[in-house]
Amino acid sequence: QVQLVESGGGLVQAGGSLRLSCAASGSIFRFNAMGWYRQSPGKQRELVARITSGGSTNYGDSVKGRFTISRNNTNDTVYLQMNSLKPEDTSVYYCRADKGRIYWGQGTQVTVSS
Repeated sequence: QVQLVESGGGLVQAGGSLRLSCAASGSIFRFNAMGWYRQSPGKQRELVARITSGGSTNYGDSVKGRFTISRNNTNDTVYLQMNSLKPEDTSVYYCRADKGRIYWGQGTQVTVSS
């Protein structure tokens, strides 16, 4: 059974940085794509960043130029480097992995204070 475990969330001041990590437990799955989404209360879950096994990336418009996604294919780990954080980045961030079906992590809270 696939389990995605996120880490790295927390509280940071505006302008600061955080790095999120997401690792898949169990066997190596060689996911087709991995990514990060976020969801705030009363809002739909939205794409933050996504990366394919070949390294192609795409980002949500609000984070372009500030966030960088990367992955380690040998151990199914994906990272999200978040710089120049803004209060509107406050949300629960979810890791997602795709391989025949979609897998989600439990989410990690990111809070940016003004």
